[in-house]
Amino acid sequence: MSGHGTPIPMTSHACGPLSGEANVPGDKSISHRSLILGAMAVGETKISGLLEGEDVLDTAKAMRAFGAEVIDHGEGKWSVFGVGVGGFAEPDNVIDCGNSGTGVRLIMGAMATTGISATFTGDGSLNKRPMARITDPISLFGAQSVGRSGGRLPMTIVGAPNPVPVRYVVPMPSAQVKSAVLLAGLNAPGHTVVIEKEATRDHTERMLAGFGADISTQDTDEGRVITLVGQPELAPQTIVVPRDPSSAAFPVCAAIITPGSDVLVPNIGLNPTRAGLFTTLREMGADLTYENERTEGGEPVADLRARFSPNLHGIEVDPTRAASMIDEYPVLSVVAANAQGDTVMRGVKELRVKESDRIEAMASGLRANGVDVEDGDDWWIVKGMGQGNVPGGATCQSHLDHRIAMSFLILGMASLSPVSVDDGGPIATSFPIFEPLMKMLGADIKRGAV
Repeated sequence: MSGHGTPIPMTSHACGPLSGEANVPGDKSISHRSLILGAMAVGETKISGLLEGEDVLDTAKAMRAFGAEVIDHGEGKWSVFGVGVGGFAEPDNVIDCGNSGTGVRLIMGAMATTGISATFTGDGSLNKRPMARITDPISLFGAQSVGRSGGRLPMTIVGAPNPVPVRYVVPMPSAQVKSAVLLAGLNAPGHTVVIEKEATRDHTERMLAGFGADISTQDTDEGRVITLVGQPELAPQTIVVPRDPSSAAFPVCAAIITPGSDVLVPNIGLNPTRAGLFTTLREMGADLTYENERTEGGEPVADLRARFSPNLHGIEVDPTRAASMIDEYPVLSVVAANAQGDTVMRGVKELRVKESDRIEAMASGLRANGVDVEDGDDWWIVKGMGQGNVPGGATCQSHLDHRIAMSFLILGMASLSPVSVDDGGPIATSFPIFEPLMKMLGADIKRGAV
């Protein structure tokens, strides 16, 4: 059984050229943060272009449970009437964050410095993921946590009634951890300082500044030092959510490996802490161009045009780029399978603790489809077979992971035999329109196994 109901097997067949305009959903990271910071502001925050996938909808429900008024006006337009920093009410029931590691970790941080308690749970996948990376730093503020062995959900967080500011060095590249500490620091007096040795996506810092928080960032020998002055009154904002580069990755990569394709993906956020995949694809020889580059809501945005690229070659991906494309390695490995030569990916141990062990999930599925893969604790190598030479023919396990399911469906579009996934249901968590959008472009995806 899927964490989302009855499993939905899907099969992807080789198809003709993909063409058209791929209007992917709003950015998931920015959608989560818009709802949470809107709930911590005073007044009405207006959001348009919100991703209405299950992950974000669970965050909206959580903000209602903490006392904010959250209104869905339809067509991606929402209002959040916030309760102010430190104004969260104690929820009446358990907070179910579904499949969303981002949602649960950011919400834990946001409530950790308010004198209330909340219990969090999720689906089968989320309840296996480590939460100590959040509970350790929020304990420095004075919060307490009680959960299952290994620091896993379900878990109760008892917020700090008299929080103190902290200085915290993030032990691994993680925007979720950094963001949770900053959100906790909002209701702590004085200066909360977060130091990250490797820069990660900076949507939280940009959005905090937009809401009126006193936040500064400095690059030093110690790393990136982010300083937040606590206990501000956040001002409500009007937010236009750019389209999600992590979702754009799928039609982009599909076009690159499918003969004759030419796909335009408009209005994609190109925050430099998120655009690592597109840089990597270009280094591999992909015909990928940026059109109509501009800035919207403080975020760089462009239209991406992706064309079939028959002469892809393997590369060694710059490991310092990992934080900017950590969610895109699964679909990158599909492109790598269709390139000539080895694609080497290092510094990616974070993939082991995502919605699934993504290295193991992709390595197993690629091997089942005839691709040679080597892997270790924090690296893997895909030995490319050249465009159109992947045998395919296997059914892959999605492991309740939306990105694994979508990646293998992309693989099937350029393989010699169809590729199936055991459960495409989790795709709805981040990309609810994936199936009809890809079919509109020309993909041949059918429900059911091979």
